[in-house]
Amino acid sequence: MTVDVQTTRNVIEMITGGWRAQALYTAVKLGLPDHIEAGRTTCGELAESTGANEEGIHRLMRLLVAMGVFEGNERTGYRNTTIGAALLDGPQSLRDMCLLHGEEYYTAWSHAHHAISTTSSGFEVAYGQSFYTYLSQDKDIAKRFQRNMNAANMFFDQVPEIFDFSGKRVVDVGAGGGHLLTAILGATPDARGTLFDREHMMPAAREHLAATVGLDRVQLVAGDMFKSVPAGGDVYILCRVLAGWEDDAVVEVFENCRRAMEGSSSRLLVIDRLVVDEDSTVLPALWDLQLLMITGGRHRTLDRFKEMLNRAGLDVERVAELPMETTAMIAAPRPSARH
Repeated sequence: MTVDVQTTRNVIEMITGGWRAQALYTAVKLGLPDHIEAGRTTCGELAESTGANEEGIHRLMRLLVAMGVFEGNERTGYRNTTIGAALLDGPQSLRDMCLLHGEEYYTAWSHAHHAISTTSSGFEVAYGQSFYTYLSQDKDIAKRFQRNMNAANMFFDQVPEIFDFSGKRVVDVGAGGGHLLTAILGATPDARGTLFDREHMMPAAREHLAATVGLDRVQLVAGDMFKSVPAGGDVYILCRVLAGWEDDAVVEVFENCRRAMEGSSSRLLVIDRLVVDEDSTVLPALWDLQLLMITGGRHRTLDRFKEMLNRAGLDVERVAELPMETTAMIAAPRPSARH
């Protein structure tokens, strides 16, 4: 049998993907991008700064240069590439994403066979509790998760470009720390906002909004979206908060938003990653499996969302694409189903 060299290489590239992920995680865990940025650019200096073995650092740097995270060598010194710079500690850094994926998420993926065979969370097998229970018990991990979510939401600034928020009251349901609401209000001076989320999110959201758009333009309301949402909004937003819930529960949230709408001109914006069942690219399919591993959740197709919105008395009137393979579905209430 003739050996297909390229196919063999392709298989090896796939099965060693976890090794690369762990190498990158180790670099971030050791703070190598920050140490290099601070001028510690040789393996000896990096070893001294991190407390790691110099030979281990040397062998790790060899791989990370080949991966394009750093550039240079021992003779000229190492430098951050754009990838290394994206991992520097600071606002909008991907550092927390790398740490979360390298620790909790990586552990959950070690139970992929179980998760896929049973359509249940690999995280719960690994940690003996749900992901959200785990977050509620560790404030540091919860903050890391929130920063990870913020860093992944690079499309926020584009949301005001696909919908006119002028003069409207915007109700962000499951708004987290308020970063999307900040982007919308910052781009729309005459809009006002209501941030709606669980009680434990209020302190961080209040601090963020006070430092950005100001609390005079935003009302903070604590509650449970599965029970009710604040009434009287012109625009309701559900941004990446539905994937961990079953269809019937999501339809309940849609119904709550429809009942709370100000009038027939009100709209619901559902912003999420979608999957397609034919000709899928790799990243959406990966994100879908990631949800299964962590929460037992799923991403949905556009048709499935339309069906669920229809059940709640809402019709999708327009779809808009956003960066990072994210989609916005703009839905209007059917007059006969609005109340």
